Amino acid sequence: MTEPATPPPGCPAHAGATPLYGPRFQTDPGQLYQELRETHGPVARIELAGGVPAWLVIGYRELQLVTSQPKVFGRDSTRWSQWPEIPADWPLKPMMAPVPSVLYAEGDEHQRRKGAITDALAGVDPYELKKHCEEIADRLIDEFAGRGEAELVAEYAHRMPLLVLCRLFGLGEDEAPALIRGLVAMLDGGPDAQAGAQQLLDSMLALVRAKREQPGADITSRMLEHAAGLSDEEVMRDMRVILIAGHQPCAYWIANALRLMLMDERFAASLSGGRRSIGQALSEALWEDTPTQIFAGRWATRDTQLGGQRIAAGDMVLLGFAGANTDPSVRQASGAPAEGNRAYLSFSYGPHSCPFPAQEAAEVIAATAIEVLLDRLPDLRLAVAEHALVWRPSAWVRALVSLPVAFTPGYVS
Repeated sequence: MTEPATPPPGCPAHAGATPLYGPRFQTDPGQLYQELRETHGPVARIELAGGVPAWLVIGYRELQLVTSQPKVFGRDSTRWSQWPEIPADWPLKPMMAPVPSVLYAEGDEHQRRKGAITDALAGVDPYELKKHCEEIADRLIDEFAGRGEAELVAEYAHRMPLLVLCRLFGLGEDEAPALIRGLVAMLDGGPDAQAGAQQLLDSMLALVRAKREQPGADITSRMLEHAAGLSDEEVMRDMRVILIAGHQPCAYWIANALRLMLMDERFAASLSGGRRSIGQALSEALWEDTPTQIFAGRWATRDTQLGGQRIAAGDMVLLGFAGANTDPSVRQASGAPAEGNRAYLSFSYGPHSCPFPAQEAAEVIAATAIEVLLDRLPDLRLAVAEHALVWRPSAWVRALVSLPVAFTPGYVS
């Protein structure tokens, strides 16, 4: 017998759905994931802003299953049974609206497009990348080193990876501020989300047209010249995906790791070359405060069972990376991840996982940003109390609004 479709918002069957929005989710999502796990198990019924229903996967093994079974949980969001109920101006729509990009492609088409992206990223020289990162980090630090204070999210963590990406893409650095505004607006899911998404598309289209006319030694040109034979439209769409996936997680990875090093006494000595390393801080930040905490998503291709829940064809399944990373089944008895354990799901899993060259580049950018900052400003310290730090009101990312710091004014090169 065919199981009933997921009921619409407001139906009694959704009475137990937990909202993934509001002050509580923004302040302490970790506690919320723990309660969901205790109440519902590895898969929980939740609702997004506007009362939109979905399933959230917070079990480590269940998330691996979802991401490795594309014939059961597909990426093509046109399958979503809720589309007829979604308002045109729904602020979260840009994160899941069906568009012809690598993000929603499946099967051979996905492999064709992901192969082009992987090869284009693999063409980045790691030594040149490290050199570019050091130059950009030094230049950004020069802007505030003489002041004795800074706000590291807006002035440093946001700008560092985007300026690196601009250089790798073949974009001018003068375009970075507008790109940051578009990215933040889209991911915050507020009233400007759709305008921010369109702004990114417009920027990528202009870049593709410029590189088609005058190619260079950059990712965009390698995408256009790839044997996969991507059209300008395909390259534009996929460059936007690379930009979003390459900037936001990396920016917040930098900020979250810095917050950890500045607040946790185990890392205090590291600020002057002591016990725990920057690499350990970056790894722990992915386990405890992974930048992409929830990703939308997968859509059930047929009625199925997952984590003890009945999932109907057309249901949306959200990937709860943050919840899965804190699953007790993959943690030590103390609740801490094993030293040196890199089995976090922060880069996803399965066919749609982040390409390995992209993971390598992100780690170079994040590690270099922190290394140069601590080398230049060794007595860096928080300028506000821990409880004064505010997290962005986003369902998708775990990101600080600001990270105010103080330090002894340093040398400006």
